[in-house]
Amino acid sequence: MGLFGRSRDAPKREKRNAPSKEMQEFIKGVDVDSYGNSNSGVEVDEMRAMQTSAVYACVKILAETVASLPLHLFKKGKNGKKELAEQHPLFSCLYETPNEEMTSFEFRELMMQSVLLWGNGYARIIRKQGHVTELWFLKPQNMVVERDTHTGKIKYTYTDDITNQTYVYKPNQVFHLRGLSYDGVKGISPISQAREAVGLAIATEQYGAKFFGNGARPGGVLEHPGTLKDPEKLRESWNKVYQGTRNSHKVAVLEEGMKYHSIGIAPEDAQFLETRKYQVNEICRIFRVPPHLVGDLEKATFSNIEHQSIEFLQHTIRPWLVRWEQAISRMLLDESERLLYFARFNVDGLLRGDYKSRMEGYAIGRQNGWLSANDIRQLEDLSDIPEEDGGNLYLMNGNMVTLTQAIKQEGGKDGEGQEGTPNATADGTTNPKRRKR
Repeated sequence: MGLFGRSRDAPKREKRNAPSKEMQEFIKGVDVDSYGNSNSGVEVDEMRAMQTSAVYACVKILAETVASLPLHLFKKGKNGKKELAEQHPLFSCLYETPNEEMTSFEFRELMMQSVLLWGNGYARIIRKQGHVTELWFLKPQNMVVERDTHTGKIKYTYTDDITNQTYVYKPNQVFHLRGLSYDGVKGISPISQAREAVGLAIATEQYGAKFFGNGARPGGVLEHPGTLKDPEKLRESWNKVYQGTRNSHKVAVLEEGMKYHSIGIAPEDAQFLETRKYQVNEICRIFRVPPHLVGDLEKATFSNIEHQSIEFLQHTIRPWLVRWEQAISRMLLDESERLLYFARFNVDGLLRGDYKSRMEGYAIGRQNGWLSANDIRQLEDLSDIPEEDGGNLYLMNGNMVTLTQAIKQEGGKDGEGQEGTPNATADGTTNPKRRKR
């Protein structure tokens, strides 16, 4: 079924066009004359921000990391056990194909990109027989989220830019992934909140591009001792011959006593390189991404880069995973299903250490009886050892005894009655019928 195909929970159509973003801000009392403009003189919006290398790299690393983690639906069992709910329709929707046009990776990557730039990610929910079977991505820039004044409930007004039709959705028809929010209704855009930082980064890139586009020479003034009849023609001819990287280092010929005076500011005087480096760290701070993950290795060392990666998982990726898991539980499972099912990301792949560290950890688990050979092989993506060959046995060191056994053995002579001696029984207690010496 397509995104706007007929269904039992099809949205209502309206002929009116959704109000523009500027109109919405004007109604809220925002100064629309300065909307999107930064003090650096650059207009900043979500699409323009993605043209900045630091913003692009941060969004890419966060979106791809979340999208690449396996997302499973589990069924709760007895004694805290869980099992994969592969028979539930939502399992395939989350793990494999949310719709006929996207893979699970592509869908989650697109949703994360929307949340990271606009503060919100939207998807149309398609249900069959009461279960979610499809999720279709909705563009955040075409969505208006507001609370209905009559019902008091949230409603979603979406304008399709292909058909130019407007649809009004109920909350149970939209999967809404929110970022940081002021009111709990709609997330705020990180790009809008950090407009000045992004604007400064764009301005420095434009400055550098224009500087080198001008042949790496600052602007200047041509001085003529007399009066020029057509100064515009002289300016055009000068720029045509000497402006641009292809014309750099050419020898200028000045006639009629003309002189050239440079009036531009040298890049080192404007601290061009320092500003660009600082803006990379500033943008990384917005998205909480370690600079070494976007290619800035200036302060990265062999000793701290591993800990920075662990902190990235704990303090950056984990909150996003919790947002996803709780949003899935609230919006894609009904009240009765939430008692039995839950969604969970598998982060074991990100926590894997080097080969030596993993083997040492497996050895500890194996010797202490809480890992079997097959448990270890499954973590390493290896095939299981047959059960008759001992693949599922849990073993532990035979010299270890419980605290109760140690108390009972206290006072024994020469280790008599200890586990492993002829006088020890199967449960580790001493044999009361042993011979006297």
